[in-house]
Amino acid sequence: MIKILDTKYKSFKKDFSFYLNLRKNYSVSKSFLVRKVVHDIKKNKDKSLLKYEKKFNKLNRLVKKEIFYSESEIKKIISSLSPEVKNSIDLAYRRIVNFHKKQKFNNFKVNDKFNNNLSYRCSPLEKVGVYVPGGKASYPSSVLMNCIPGIIAGVKEIYMTVPSLKKEVDPGVIYAAKKCKVKRIYRIGGAQAIAAFAYGTESVPKVDKIFGPGNEYVILAKKEVFGEVGIDMIAGPSEVTIIADKFSNPEWVSADLIAQAEHDELAQSILVSNDKNLILKTGYLLKKQLKKLPKKKIATESLKNFGLAILAKNVNEISDIVNIIAPEHLEIFTRKPNIYLKKIKNAGSIFLGPYSPEAMGDYLAGPNHVLPTSGTAKFSSGLSVYDFLKRQSVVKITKSGIERLGPSVINLAKHEKLYGHAESVQIRIKKG
Repeated sequence: MIKILDTKYKSFKKDFSFYLNLRKNYSVSKSFLVRKVVHDIKKNKDKSLLKYEKKFNKLNRLVKKEIFYSESEIKKIISSLSPEVKNSIDLAYRRIVNFHKKQKFNNFKVNDKFNNNLSYRCSPLEKVGVYVPGGKASYPSSVLMNCIPGIIAGVKEIYMTVPSLKKEVDPGVIYAAKKCKVKRIYRIGGAQAIAAFAYGTESVPKVDKIFGPGNEYVILAKKEVFGEVGIDMIAGPSEVTIIADKFSNPEWVSADLIAQAEHDELAQSILVSNDKNLILKTGYLLKKQLKKLPKKKIATESLKNFGLAILAKNVNEISDIVNIIAPEHLEIFTRKPNIYLKKIKNAGSIFLGPYSPEAMGDYLAGPNHVLPTSGTAKFSSGLSVYDFLKRQSVVKITKSGIERLGPSVINLAKHEKLYGHAESVQIRIKKG
């Protein structure tokens, strides 16, 4: 079911690198199509937005008023949501809010010995757009995780889109959006939705930054519009790495590998262990557990193509392997997880011990589930309140400050052959 790699073989590094990079190739033809869609919507606004929604959703007709949900539609949709799911969304909302409230940025001021005033402040973004997937699955949790940090940051206007023109929308997604006080909910998707947020149309406002996961077309569109608008990150398919030992429960390990694999055929589940018996038992249990899984086809494809079990020698070797993977989610499912925690530097989010499956983090543990993928945890972090804030320095130099510090600025500017810079300081400190 999943491929087994052993670090003792000479081919390990080569094989390991191959499977880590296997999912990273983007289609050239898709890139060309996305570029065409984006530039068409930039030029023709709603006209092109409607054209592509009709084309990609195979609709015969579509009018502007159908691009977003009316208040009456929203109320009707929410009324169909079960009380149990509503209560679970409410609980998740409270826990995520309480965690993100701790992510505070403190403004500060410094006065130096020349009485120059130097300060650092932050302010929220004005408008953001949140993309929520609506294809193979529906994610109220994505609404909460992408909107709540913006609410805490103080963003005034949050807009959301979920592809749903061709089918019924999940009432949980709409309820979560209303819970987060989303200003308007659109039912458009794909590259055309990203372009609409980036450039604005008659129906869709131009935003300052776009958040949220999506398929390959969405990812490519975010790449294309970056610079015109901010983006949260370029997130690839989801992934989990599990560190397990002889004390781990192979049935639970197997369940966690499957939980990640059912997201997407391109998801990647990796087990790293120093116990061969655990790896073999887990492999057997994967086949057994998959038989009763509703999304068996998706999970099987993911595990077959990208699933790995790595047999390593010891704590140091396992830690080195995990730091190379830099996984989106890391479960340390060992008897003494803190031994590994001290050595792991690269991971989006870490789950310690047997009772911390990654699924808890996906929904309501509290920390954000929007995390760096495909090794980008080596240099980036998960979504937070800080991603919705702009930080600015404020500089006020006094007369005595420029007279004492200015000569050094002039020296440096001349060294860099920026004589205009030097003169702009020199002109202020010339003796009369």
